[in-house]
Amino acid sequence: MPQTQPRPLADELASAQALVADDLLAVNREIERRLQSDVVLINQMAAYIVNSGGKRLRPLVVLLSSQAFDHTGRDHIQLATIIEFIHTATLLHDDVVDASQMRRGTSTANAIWGNEASVLVGDFLYSRAFEMMVEVGSMRVMEILAKTTNTIAEGEVMQLLNCHDPDATEENYIHVIRSKTAKLFEAAAQLGAVIADQDVAIQTAMAAYGMHLGTAFQLVDDVLDYSRGNHMLGKNIGDDLAEGKPTLPLIHALHNGNAEQRTLLRKAIERGGLEQIDGVVAAIEATGSLAYTARRAEHESELARQALAAIPESPYKQALLELAYFSVHRDY
Repeated sequence: MPQTQPRPLADELASAQALVADDLLAVNREIERRLQSDVVLINQMAAYIVNSGGKRLRPLVVLLSSQAFDHTGRDHIQLATIIEFIHTATLLHDDVVDASQMRRGTSTANAIWGNEASVLVGDFLYSRAFEMMVEVGSMRVMEILAKTTNTIAEGEVMQLLNCHDPDATEENYIHVIRSKTAKLFEAAAQLGAVIADQDVAIQTAMAAYGMHLGTAFQLVDDVLDYSRGNHMLGKNIGDDLAEGKPTLPLIHALHNGNAEQRTLLRKAIERGGLEQIDGVVAAIEATGSLAYTARRAEHESELARQALAAIPESPYKQALLELAYFSVHRDY
């Protein structure tokens, strides 16, 4: 069967969201209901971070995946909420580790309430997510999500170890983002097939779709981080460099630059900060590292689309294909 191609839309994300608009509203209501706590600070912080402008991309993948297999019931709403809570918990913890002050154009929770409260509310969101997993009543769901959260934690530790390390390799970096970022996309796509009682082959195909989608998404973030005049809300050029993170554009430039460029890039990674940002961006551009990273992202997006080959044709499959297209053609 020929592969369905994404149709040329001005905003593939908006199209996918419109397709499951009622489900997304149900997810938002479930998020609000499940955030309620007797502890006022938890209510304030959790509501602030969850409602701070995220794209709800991972919950969207759960909804589209489940509907692609004609799932009935409400487990997909529960699982989409769980996925969003896990994602939000990782953001709270990441912002503490990175000492971030801004995200999506607004102050981070740790900048407002402090690191201690942010870590603890992140823990609350993790534990609330696991409470909800039990309610779904599926050991397979529990198995996938338990493994997912463990892998994400490993990825976060690996990223921490890579900070300020100019010898980080491309292979190692891809492993980090597959663990830290793509794993939750993988779980989101796979769970839709699991709750729709699809066979192992389909579950595996959906997991592959999510993994490649999430990898593409992160690689494009890496490109945008060093793109002059990028439009990412609340994202300043070189944010990753400021934290000493050797992302793929930096790693590629370091291995393909001349001696002067390599010396500059090594020092910039080791020291962090943005004192040499102009020279770093110039080296990244001169070595074609942004184009290289964009090509890697496009390859991952194509692998995501290919993973859907065995999935029945439907508007939901089309939306999943368009998300893969969106992941590499966005500017935010």
